[in-house]
Amino acid sequence: MRNPAVLGYTLESLARQESFSFVVTRLWRSGIVCVPSSQSRLLEGDRILVASHEGDITHLERLFGVKVSKDWNREDIDWDALDNRLVSKRIIITRQDVNGEKLGALRLRNLYGVNITRVDRSGIELLPTPSLRLQLGDRLTIVGEANAIENVKERLGNEIKLLDAPNLLSLFVGLLLGCVVGMIPIFIPGISIPIKLGLAGGPIVIGILMGAYGPRFHLCTYITNSASLLLRQLGVVIYLACLGLSSGANFFSIIFNGDGLLWILLGFLITLLPVLVVGWIAMRFVKRSYGATCGMLCGSMANPMALDFLEGKVKDDTHNVVYATVYPLSMFARIITAQILILLFVG
Repeated sequence: MRNPAVLGYTLESLARQESFSFVVTRLWRSGIVCVPSSQSRLLEGDRILVASHEGDITHLERLFGVKVSKDWNREDIDWDALDNRLVSKRIIITRQDVNGEKLGALRLRNLYGVNITRVDRSGIELLPTPSLRLQLGDRLTIVGEANAIENVKERLGNEIKLLDAPNLLSLFVGLLLGCVVGMIPIFIPGISIPIKLGLAGGPIVIGILMGAYGPRFHLCTYITNSASLLLRQLGVVIYLACLGLSSGANFFSIIFNGDGLLWILLGFLITLLPVLVVGWIAMRFVKRSYGATCGMLCGSMANPMALDFLEGKVKDDTHNVVYATVYPLSMFARIITAQILILLFVG
């Protein structure tokens, strides 16, 4: 610790004073490492390991002191050997009564003397803040003594076999409600015919609502990664197959007769130029990362195939998060705009 202004303060009081979120996972004091609690007070010479968002590193240095040059996120670091009496384990939430509970409400740090350093949800790492609502299938990285972690396992479940069977009830109920919502007419002033979200927009609305508020009502929305990948790939294949069946009958005759080649050229320019311009602006002036920019462009084009291409080519999950954020709004705009254009220029 090199900032005298924080000496003597508890971690809880410092967290309340700052506008950004962070978690102190380990505390070294006089050569002894321990799991700090919310009431741990910082002393001069303490060394701490902090988990936070990457963009908050400068704020952490201002608050606590200078960041060491060693990369503690390397996979070859043996935390168990480094901490001597502390071990780090990954525990999966499988108990129904934990689904939807806030992380702070479980009081794992106070009851068991452990600390949660990471929360992995469907391949996306979340910061373990007290207000974070846990879901079935979340993978928690927990640091503490071996016997304490065993007690936490009993509290959270960690029965992986319980998650092997996909939860089809929530999936099909969501699809049914999505179809119903997609058929609801939306009246816009000045347009005589109502607009509908359709079979594409309705399920997106229900999916967002179930993902955001389902855990609050202890609704299980977990789907195994294999089942999720199967549904995504199957959806893409069916979409492309239906697209080919609809346009394949007269495809070559349209291309080589009339203005077919001109349409292809215009479509290529319409697709390529906005992507290059917006991507350049996002990275040059807005200072977005490469992964975030690609995720935004894939979401705006509703292009999951391009998103799959990014897997393994970017170092974090930013592209997935940004894609999931942009995709619904982009899809709504495409569905509604297409119907408005048809009504204005055809009707």
